[in-house]
Amino acid sequence: MIVYNVTTMVSGGRAEEWLDWMRQTHIPGIMATGCFTGFRMLRLLEVDDAEGPTYAVQFHCKDREDYELYVSRFAPALREAAMNVWGEEAVSFRTLMEVIN
Repeated sequence: MIVYNVTTMVSGGRAEEWLDWMRQTHIPGIMATGCFTGFRMLRLLEVDDAEGPTYAVQFHCKDREDYELYVSRFAPALREAAMNVWGEEAVSFRTLMEVIN
């Protein structure tokens, strides 16, 4: 299994609004691509929250091909939509992991 992890630091005053947008709009849009079998949303602990909380969303896909399909066909528009809504108030970085056990 492949795990596509998106870690995002959200400006402090907008965290609840961002969480609602993620739950109602962004995550359903990503899942509707059919590239992922599930997801998990987490809040990072033991990090500096002075500028706002940090969250990670982990999307699960069965293989690398599904991930590559997502990146090539769907990710650009979804990332652009997020940038249009949040700009620099939600700054993300992405990692790709493989489950080995």
